[in-house]
Amino acid sequence: MADRDLAKGIASGEVQEGHIVAGVLDGQDVVLVRHKGRVCALSGQCTHLKAPLADGIVADGTLRCPWHHARFDIETGEAVGAPAFAPLERFEVVENDGQLRITGSAEPGPAPEAADTAGLGRIVIIGAGAAGHACAEMLARHGAGEAVTVINEEGDAPYDRTFCSKQYLAGKADRKEAALPALDGVAVRSGIAASRINREAKIIVLKDGDVIPYDRLVLATGAAAVAPDFYGSDRKDVFGLRILADADRLIAAAGQAKRALVVGSSYIGLEVAASLIARGLAVAVISDDALPLEKTAGPEVGAMIRNLHEFKGVTFHLNRRIARWDGHVAMLDDGSEVMGDMVVAGIGVRPRVNLAEAAGLDLADKADGGGVKVDAQLRTSDPAIHAIGDIANAPDPRLGHPIRVEHWVVAQRMGQWLARYFMGQASGDYREVPFFWSGHYDLSLRYVGHVASSEDRTIDGDVPAKDFAVSFAEDGREQAILTAGRDELALQKELEWEKDGGSQAGDKMPLG
Repeated sequence: MADRDLAKGIASGEVQEGHIVAGVLDGQDVVLVRHKGRVCALSGQCTHLKAPLADGIVADGTLRCPWHHARFDIETGEAVGAPAFAPLERFEVVENDGQLRITGSAEPGPAPEAADTAGLGRIVIIGAGAAGHACAEMLARHGAGEAVTVINEEGDAPYDRTFCSKQYLAGKADRKEAALPALDGVAVRSGIAASRINREAKIIVLKDGDVIPYDRLVLATGAAAVAPDFYGSDRKDVFGLRILADADRLIAAAGQAKRALVVGSSYIGLEVAASLIARGLAVAVISDDALPLEKTAGPEVGAMIRNLHEFKGVTFHLNRRIARWDGHVAMLDDGSEVMGDMVVAGIGVRPRVNLAEAAGLDLADKADGGGVKVDAQLRTSDPAIHAIGDIANAPDPRLGHPIRVEHWVVAQRMGQWLARYFMGQASGDYREVPFFWSGHYDLSLRYVGHVASSEDRTIDGDVPAKDFAVSFAEDGREQAILTAGRDELALQKELEWEKDGGSQAGDKMPLG
């Protein structure tokens, strides 16, 4: 039971190797895990968004969060896998006479191993989003911050971009709560963009003419929102949503509006719709898709998602496009009209590859996902330049071909892996399994893996009841899973596919 008082103690036999036991200490959630024979006691809430770690799993010396798959070192509490960065609090455990008891807080875990900075050279990271920030933070965490310069085109300090369509936009979190950890010791050039890369001289030229030399260059330029294309799309009451400043403008406009039109029924569009509903607006979604999320999740999940949003008050105009917008009425391509006060476009993004292209780096064909081609160590066609995050078209060992993935945690883990690779703490190939989550009111979806199409799918569970797992296959092999109400299964699949590592190329596995 999670309400067991661990100050009073429990039987030692209750804490078995590799299992999580939950309890409380002075009202605080605590989890116990026996690791290598020793019982470790850690805070029971993830430091990312307070998920209950008792519902997670233990894997390879880490405690893994059930909601967003953050990873913590069991012995030290260090957050070793994004999206969490802050460590878990540790507690002192006394074990004798067949009893376990927590006596109070323990000293913080040992500092991460200091990197040997002698061979790092000058590392320049262009971009301070998920990938760029995570790479710089991991280097700084290991004492290599002075080797790093980050070029942050945005004026805002690094922040969690997922807040833009979720917590911050919905009014459930303050702007400051979106902040990511500060980059201690790192030189950050904020509010200025890189103009060009001189590969021969190994320098970056900034827009203001300043020059920054590098030994290793990391491109983490991310993606830009696709702009809508209809008559009136250039009006000031038409909004995109990609950066925190976009969310600021959208929130200000929502405060003066009663009705919002959202263009697009993918994950971002629907998250925006849910957030604006939370702010009390009437919301209509206009999409040229037949069902929301059908292309990635299949029609069964698409129908459930549409019904959920309709129950919350969203109206849908599917298989439709906006032809004209005048600030009050959107005329659709079939001649029908929808009233509104503002339009929000959530129709996807494009990788920002201009710098890479101008520098002559190899790009992937659009048919193959676009972006910058990288190898299994995330190197571009210039071995001194790496690319990570939304722009990286990287080999996937399980699929057997390169993919480009536009997910927050994927970008962060690319950045963290590359930092460890630079420091000699990671070897071999980048093999992280893609993961993302999406929130819709009280429904949370977890997606592990990657497929290009949802056509080959198998459903286990009850989709309308929001308790299901959808398995997706590519070339007859299971390669991805979408879950609701089955967080442990999503974690277990991620772990299975990590260990698979491409050696079996995604052999069929039961849903469980």
